[in-house]
Amino acid sequence: MTALLEFQRTLARAVMQPLTARDNRRRGNSDGVALVKPNSRLTAFERLEIYNRSYWSRVLDAFSEDFPGVRALVGAPGFDRLRRAYLTECPSESFTMRDLGRHLVRWMEANPAYGEPHSAAALDMAKLEWAEIESFDAAEDERLTPQDVATLDPNASLQLQPHIRLLEVTYSVDSLFFDIREAARRNGSSAHALARTHVERVKSTAPIYLAIHRHELVVHNKRLDEEEFRLLRAISGGVSIGDAVARAYAESTLTPEACAQHIQNCFALFSALGWFLKSRQAANQEAQ
Repeated sequence: MTALLEFQRTLARAVMQPLTARDNRRRGNSDGVALVKPNSRLTAFERLEIYNRSYWSRVLDAFSEDFPGVRALVGAPGFDRLRRAYLTECPSESFTMRDLGRHLVRWMEANPAYGEPHSAAALDMAKLEWAEIESFDAAEDERLTPQDVATLDPNASLQLQPHIRLLEVTYSVDSLFFDIREAARRNGSSAHALARTHVERVKSTAPIYLAIHRHELVVHNKRLDEEEFRLLRAISGGVSIGDAVARAYAESTLTPEACAQHIQNCFALFSALGWFLKSRQAANQEAQ
């Protein structure tokens, strides 16, 4: 390891070290202090503390901006405990703060107490908000037209656009998040009160299926019925069109005639939305 790399890693560890409860640098930890020179006004420890506190101020703010729905559900004090505990256990591993929440869903599943008093709803909200972040940044490849899809053989396979995320939740977090966002826009202090009073109303007795997707740089949430969700999930798994249809409708309560119409409507809708992409292999063959 070069001296420069060792210097960079030591200083990074020092800057990213968790703060005390009073947002000060932890005394007794000399990591990085020897690399910083004091000046006439500040000791080496105090100079390093400026960067340490600035780093945490920025990442905590960025994390809050990414998960306003979770914050509204657990309340400001609870969310502050959640974000500090999470970022201490799952520190930034990326050059971009966009990735701060990449482990949040898994972490909340393992630490449900941080989501109280609405842990299940907060977990569903985290799933939705992280899916929206991923969808916004994901690529979009050349679309298959409805005419392209209509000519495909049942043994062929389809691919979904990279920006599509499929969620199964138990709370109507899509509608709740819309209400929270509108409340925050009107009066930021009312978002938690709204979430607290609405959370039990949006609990569903049956699974709720969502497709998170992007169109013209705007992320949208679309409700799906069970057959639509199973069809898209099977397609995303790489099986053939015929197998995807069989899996999607194996437990359907629709009549055979209704199933046939439903299948036709699904493929027409999803292809019209541009959710199926042209495989690179097919695109290369057309270019040759």
